[in-house]
Amino acid sequence: MTEVVPQEKDTGKWGRALIGLGVASAINHFGDRLLGVTIEVFTNALDYFSFRWMLDVFLVPLIANFFLALIFGKGSKWLCYATPLIVRGISYFNVAEITGVPEYGHLIPMGWWGFFIILAMETGMVGAVIGESVIKRYYGRKTLEMIYQERLAREERQRQRRQRAQKPGE
Repeated sequence: MTEVVPQEKDTGKWGRALIGLGVASAINHFGDRLLGVTIEVFTNALDYFSFRWMLDVFLVPLIANFFLALIFGKGSKWLCYATPLIVRGISYFNVAEITGVPEYGHLIPMGWWGFFIILAMETGMVGAVIGESVIKRYYGRKTLEMIYQERLAREERQRQRRQRAQKPGE
């Protein structure tokens, strides 16, 4: 008869999730401010779709969610969709309701804003997958010491088999 062993509960998962979301959102927010890009305000096509804009949409979420994966661990590729939505949602609300749209620009429509959010979410997921791949060496795989011990045990068994095979035919 086999015993069913209950799986251990990870009690710190919610805390790690909140800390990871906070850190990733902070990285995303300060990356936006450092680049000086406001995705929610459209100026003209040449100024709007600049190199800094591309870094802000593609690189900043990737880096932010990479750190989310390092903090949260396995399963962060599902949690990573929230960080661009949190940061961009607060930024859109800030421009639309609090600070107002600058006179040189226009608030982008929600449809375009949603499209840019999806771009940021997808590149953020790439960062989370890379982060999970980086930490995979810490869980789910054998350590070098275990591999070395298994190799020594296998070599010892092979040596013993060779010795047994040589004894009868001496």
